[in-house]
Formats: sequence, C-alpha cells, structure tokens
Amino acid sequence: MASSTSIVARGRTDAQDRLVEADEPLAGFHLRAGGELPGPLVTPAFIELVRKARVYGLRLARVIHAQDESEQVTAWVEVEPAGEGASISIADWQAEPLKSVSENDASRDKLALVRQIAGLRARLGASQELLAVDCDAEDLTELAMKMRAGIGETWTDFIAPAGNAHRKPMHWRLLDGASVDVPGSKRRWNVSLVPLGKPQPGSTGFELYLSPQQADPYPVSKVGREAERTSGIGRDIAPVLRQPVSRIIANAETIRTQLSGPLAEEYSNYAADIATAGEHLLALIDDLTTLELVEDDEFETAPDKIDLADVARRAVGILGVRAGERGITLDAPKSADSVPAIGEFRRVLQVLLNLVGNAIRHSPEGGQVWIRTEHSGERARITVADQGEGLDEEQQSKVFAKFERLGRSGDGGSGLGLYISRRLAEAMDGTLTVESSKGQGARFTLELPSFRERRKEPR
Repeated sequence: MASSTSIVARGRTDAQDRLVEADEPLAGFHLRAGGELPGPLVTPAFIELVRKARVYGLRLARVIHAQDESEQVTAWVEVEPAGEGASISIADWQAEPLKSVSENDASRDKLALVRQIAGLRARLGASQELLAVDCDAEDLTELAMKMRAGIGETWTDFIAPAGNAHRKPMHWRLLDGASVDVPGSKRRWNVSLVPLGKPQPGSTGFELYLSPQQADPYPVSKVGREAERTSGIGRDIAPVLRQPVSRIIANAETIRTQLSGPLAEEYSNYAADIATAGEHLLALIDDLTTLELVEDDEFETAPDKIDLADVARRAVGILGVRAGERGITLDAPKSADSVPAIGEFRRVLQVLLNLVGNAIRHSPEGGQVWIRTEHSGERARITVADQGEGLDEEQQSKVFAKFERLGRSGDGGSGLGLYISRRLAEAMDGTLTVESSKGQGARFTLELPSFRERRKEPR
C-alpha cells in the first residue's frame, strides 16, 4: 500500500460492500452523495474497485473520478482484501467545484448527441420517479413496458448500475454517466440524467436517456415487427410517430435552454412553443393507443389489492410541480389514511392522474384541489374536487363522451381522458361519476370494489 505519509483517508468495507468505517474526507463525500454510515457504497467508481478486490482477492490501485452535488473529486485509491471485506486507502485527494452544464461546451455537445442517439427517454420527477417513458430501441422494449407499468416508481427500481444495493435513490450526479446492462439486450447502455429547474438542479425533475455503447443489432424495422403482432390505427401509428416527435421536443428544449449557445429571447420562446406542442402531440398519441386498447373486446385489467389513499398520494406527488406553477394547493389524503380496494395499480394511477390533472387545469390560480377517500360496505371511493367553473346538467351528460371537450380550445386536450378513465373504471368492476353545479366546481368520484381481509375462523 501507499506509504503512511501520503494517506489522507482510510476506510473499511464488509462482505456486502458496505462502508462500515471511514475517515474524512471519504466519510463526508459518501454522506453527501446520499449514502449512510454504515451503509452500502453509493459511488460507482468505489463499488467497482472494492468488489473486484474482494471477489478476486487482489490488491488494486487506480485513479478514480467521482462527484457529488457540489464537488468533483480525483483521488488515488488503493484497495486490498481484509477479512471478508476490504480496506481502502486514499491518497492525493483533489476536489474542485463542479462546472455548470451551461458553462461547459463539451457537455453541451455531448448532451445534444445523447438526445439524438438515445434508445430510451424518460421524464422524471424531482425524486427520480417515472412520469413518462418513450422507447425506439427494439432491445429496450420490454424495459420500457415495465417502466410504463410502474409510472410513479423510481426508475432505478427497474434498472440500476451494477452493485447498487442502496435503498433510497442515489444522488443524480452519481448515476449520470453510469453503465448498465439491460435484461434482454446484448448491448451495454450509458445513463444520462439532465436536471431541470433553477436555482437547484433537479428541483423540477430530470430527463433520463439510455444511449447505446454499440450499434443497434436489429436491422429490421421495429415498426414492421409491431405490425406483425398487432393491428389497429393507434398501435400502428404510435411507434412511427413517437421517435420523430420525441426528437423534435428534445431539439426544441436544447434551443429553448440555449445549451447550444446564446439566442434571442423571441427565438427561445418559439422553441418553447414547439416543445409544448410536441408534448401535446405525444399525449394525443398515447391517448389514441390507450383508446384502441380499452375498446378492444379482449381488454382485461390485472386486479390486485391496492390502497386508494396511497395511489392518491403518489398522483399528488407526480403533479405537485404542475400545481405549484399555478399556485394551486393539492390537499391529499393523510399518510395515516388507508382505503384498501381491488383494482390494477397502474390503471387506477392513470385515472387519478387524469382527474387531478383536469382539476389543476380548471381551478383558478391560487385555488385548491381536494382528494378524499372513503369506504362503505363493499365499495371503496376516491373523490377529486376542484374550484373551477363547474358543469351544468347538459355538460355533465356529455363530459364522459369520446372526443368531448365541452367547447374548450387551446388547452392541448384530446377529449379522450375522461372517456378512457371511465372505460378503465368499468373494466375494474368500478364506476366513474361526476357531481357539479355551475360556479361551484366539479367532483369526480372513482368507485371500486372494497378489499376486506378474510378472518380465520377459530377452530
């Protein structure tokens, strides 16, 4: 190992690659990066070096590069087996403040390239939870389907850098640039995370990109394969449109944020309008695909035990930023509330995202949206109430009709959200109803079968 005079910090890991002892500055860096002491290593560079030393019984040494939310660190690290774990010695620890992405030309160029070649793109919330997923790589299709089914969950629940045993989401700077293996894909993929929001990066969420380290091994068009397996306008058109529309949005966002260089304000605003229009088009594509799905005679849901109050809290967490932009307060069920029901989690979440999203859209700025749950006998209910203009009797009779927008224009809606939501509710043996009066807001109620634990009869 290095001579004692050059060592600036020491540490020790156990058989599970958990950091159990550490000196400063290693301990502080580990904690700032989202780790715990004792707790699993969270920095990929350390994880790889420690694991190899422990598994192969070798003394390894190299220069590593790592970063947390404020510093980029370069250090000489030596690791050797010690008992069932390993000992760490660090020399020549050099830390410097991170450069802003917008100030780094190389980073700008790299991001533009990543957006072009990415095989999977996702929009994440501030806690790295999935909000939307788009994919045009054949070997990532299965991963994308699982992610879409887990909207609201952390993306690292589906794919994470090797050796990540950390329970809570790692700091985004540690995940940015990591390499991952995806089940079903013969290629390795690089992770790119783009923080959104100022002044704190990531405060309003992230963009996630998976870009390949090798070329696409599938020469046959993905669209052709999908056409062989499925038929229908929505399912045939969706794969064709998603890729170009997603790239239009990505390029517009690059222009809007001036990542490629300074730009006059009016052109930046034009780019913002293009990105918004593209997002609305993607939403319409998704609606058409879902519409075709729910109108299929063979469509079925996967019922399971869910907690309506928990699903409501997840929906509020996902839409919290959108509500905050308009100064709207979302009054969600309390953490102690629990209303067991029978339904498919992702479909119930889809319905609630639509109801809460509509409530935010139609409530006045500075208003409030209430989400309440209750159970009565064999039924469980959740109600979303807003402070909007409300609906008269004629509007209430039309609100669940296909393509019905009740005279609204310019809000990007397709008129399909409530129609699809009601069809999903009915597919889960439930109902979706509305109560309203002009000038008194609207109250939409989703009702599902209640879940009751069976009690064991005494012998």
